[in-house]
Amino acid sequence: MHLGRRNSQFQYLMNNHTKAVVEEKDLGLCITNNLKPYRQCQQAYAKASKALGLIARTISYKRSDVLLKLYINLWCGHI
Repeated sequence: MHLGRRNSQFQYLMNNHTKAVVEEKDLGLCITNNLKPYRQCQQAYAKASKALGLIARTISYKRSDVLLKLYINLWCGHI
């Protein structure tokens, strides 16, 4: 991945195809070459939406304290 002005942009060779990397995932964080958090926020939003969708589709008893506990358990279980 190319960061900074003086660093050369490395290209990787895999199966006779060269490719420049613009995004890497390290320790659960998505890092892009422009260092903007857009991709990380997009992934967090997708995880939260999946958990809420699962709860909405499967639970018919929807008291707020029960929903909060379910959401916290689903969210922490996927991190």
